[in-house]
Amino acid sequence: MGGERVRVLRFLGRLVERNMGCAQQSFLCWVCDDESKIEGCARGAKLKGGNVNSFFKPFFQPCIIGIVERKSMYSRTLKSVLLVLALAGFALLPMGCKKAPPITLACNASAPTVYPGDPLSVTATAGSVDTNKKNNVIYSWSGDGVTGNGTSATVNTASLAPGSFTVKADVKEGKKGKEGLKPGQAADCSAGYTVKQFEPPTISCSASPSTIKPGDAATITSVGVSPQNRPLTYSYTASAGTITGTGTTAEYSSAGAPTGTVGITCNVSDDKGHTESASTSLTITAPYVPPAPKTQALCSTSFANDKHRPTRVDNEAKACLDQVALDLKQQADAKAVLVGESDADENAKTAKEQAYAAKHKHATVDQFAAQRAVNAKDYLVTEQGIDASRISVATGTTDGQTEENYLVPAGATFSSDVSGTTPVDETAVKPQVRKPLAERHPTKKTAQ
Repeated sequence: MGGERVRVLRFLGRLVERNMGCAQQSFLCWVCDDESKIEGCARGAKLKGGNVNSFFKPFFQPCIIGIVERKSMYSRTLKSVLLVLALAGFALLPMGCKKAPPITLACNASAPTVYPGDPLSVTATAGSVDTNKKNNVIYSWSGDGVTGNGTSATVNTASLAPGSFTVKADVKEGKKGKEGLKPGQAADCSAGYTVKQFEPPTISCSASPSTIKPGDAATITSVGVSPQNRPLTYSYTASAGTITGTGTTAEYSSAGAPTGTVGITCNVSDDKGHTESASTSLTITAPYVPPAPKTQALCSTSFANDKHRPTRVDNEAKACLDQVALDLKQQADAKAVLVGESDADENAKTAKEQAYAAKHKHATVDQFAAQRAVNAKDYLVTEQGIDASRISVATGTTDGQTEENYLVPAGATFSSDVSGTTPVDETAVKPQVRKPLAERHPTKKTAQ
């Protein structure tokens, strides 16, 4: 610090000598404790302490000022000017002795937390940099996955495991090749950040339709979400049946699966090995089994109107049989069973005739119930054109001169649906030709 003062005061002394023309008369000599540094006094001037040194000594140590005079006289005005210049020089000395502040460095990361693979940059900002043109500033970076370039650096987070990390930056200034050698020419800073663990994906799934029949199919739909938008893959399992597909939709087939509830599991996984599952279900209903077809009772006809021809198909009977024919024509796979009945008197007569025929070979027996059924069939075949193979005849046990008609759909069994009937042997009972009654002639009254 003393050397700086000496140089400034020497400059002021020379300035006075050149401008005031007092080189031969008087000059200002700045003296330090080391007399070897005295430059202005080489001409043989003598150091004179006095009051001047006493005045300045409290302000600057170890330097003192003295005024060297030759024996020749000089003016009081010149002495005053020299004193003022000296005081101005001392006022400037603190400015020349102030030290430059040291360089500083601050670091900042672009994000405090990232996921592996996310971009991350770190910047370094230097302060109090020397503005001298010859001053050179260099930066260096260190840390896991860090690549630096001047005041900024990037971090390859894809190679980092979850955890906390620090990026460090260093700055040096100074002459090229000598950066950071002097105190205050180097600084460093650091910035911290955290690499977070990837979050697992989520998934939901549904089946459409949710109720199917055996052998039917359904579509399974999954909705998977990755919080960090990682690529996702899907898979599916079913408790019964089969399911195919690896995307957001899959196809379920119920072939071979029993009826009831089927559990469906939808799975999702990301490229980091995280997995998640969701479940849904669908119901396979029992197949609809229509009720077994049953024999249907149709109309019945009465043979009690014609006392002389009790087995003949009259017009009333034909109206009923015409409806039976229509039903058979509308249901081509259906059949008809015609059941003839007889009353008690007819049954007694038949029994008596059977007893007589047992002793007389050529005797005939009236089968009233069977005959009625056979005659009705003959009408359907000959008059309505119904195939004879579709019509069966039988006798029942109901007391009455009637004939009952039944429609037997495909799959129905007449003998199971209607009991108490006996099939007619159509080789023994033949249809009777429908003949009109003989005309009746009025009888003449005998004269009295």
